[in-house]
Amino acid sequence: MTRLWQLRCHGRARAAAGAAANVVRCVALLCLLLAGVPTAQAHIASNGFLTLNVEGSNLTGTIELAMRDAELAVGLDSNRDGKITWGEVRSHQRDLELYVRSKLSIGDGTSRCSTEFASVEVNERVDGNYLWLPFTAACGTQLTRLALDYRLMQDIDPSHRGLLTVTKWGATQTGVLGGGHGEQSVALDHPSAWRAFAEYLGTGVWHIWSGIDHLLFLLSLLLPAVLRRREQHWEAVPLAKPAFINILKVVTAFTVAHSITLSLAAFDVVRLPSRLTESVIAASIIVAALNNIFPKVTEGRWRIAFAFGLLHGFGFASVLADMGLPPGARVVSLVAFNLGVEVGQLAVVMAVMPLAYVVRASTFYRQTVMKWGSSAIAALAFVWLVQRAIG
Repeated sequence: MTRLWQLRCHGRARAAAGAAANVVRCVALLCLLLAGVPTAQAHIASNGFLTLNVEGSNLTGTIELAMRDAELAVGLDSNRDGKITWGEVRSHQRDLELYVRSKLSIGDGTSRCSTEFASVEVNERVDGNYLWLPFTAACGTQLTRLALDYRLMQDIDPSHRGLLTVTKWGATQTGVLGGGHGEQSVALDHPSAWRAFAEYLGTGVWHIWSGIDHLLFLLSLLLPAVLRRREQHWEAVPLAKPAFINILKVVTAFTVAHSITLSLAAFDVVRLPSRLTESVIAASIIVAALNNIFPKVTEGRWRIAFAFGLLHGFGFASVLADMGLPPGARVVSLVAFNLGVEVGQLAVVMAVMPLAYVVRASTFYRQTVMKWGSSAIAALAFVWLVQRAIG
């Protein structure tokens, strides 16, 4: 009798220890994911906008930097009350100019252009307020190319990029600056469609890799791909083929759906309010993650991927709305951007899913990854939903 009582106590202790371990895992995953909330509220971490108009040897242009980025860079909130007033912005005009001069170089390839700034203004974009700093630049010689070294926010937020628009004689080119690439050259006399293709391809890859919300949605749908539901429990698929088919269905459905709405939004056929789009994207992550814990859809997850993928397409379109599509290469640039999104997406799938297949039969995968990992993803997405819904 004493032996039986000891065994029962030992069993209860092991169960309690297991439950405690699961709680620790959940808390650790939540802390890891929630640590990224401040920089991952939206799917684009940080953007600046550099617009240049070339006229002979002179330039007119503007540089736009998000208010939140300018605060990190030069400290706009003088009294530290958590609010940035127009008076504080104007009082830091000189600081902003010095910062831009030290982090942005515009030249003709041999010398740097002399830049003069006008008064700072505020411009409202879909993701918040931006400081809008107009300037003129004298380069001394007839400009046939531009040499641009964009290092804004590089030492503060490495994910920051500068979205470039250059116009000369009515021809517009776009590009992406920053990312530690150093000086980049733009040919003005012979705009290249292939250059636009390469720029937008790279932007698409960077966009999906920096868009943690899109990746978490896709990951939530892919985690069960190496499992099957039987007798109210998840168990490992016996062969690789069913897992591969599940992955293919989900990725294809998501790709087709977001390609449709991305194209419609890029050509201004259909547009949705940014707050609505971003809020629904966060909600889609919650739905996909909770479906792993309380399965309602097990064999048709590709339908969820397609339905919510339509909304994610509008999210992808936001970066194109900021960059614009160059008039001479609209279709090429759109195709390149979409292809870049797919390349970035497939790279993540290829990195994660083979490992998931290898460990699919373990308790760690079925409990820690599927159950507690999905719980952490849903919790993080809920934080995003609240942030985005209230603006």
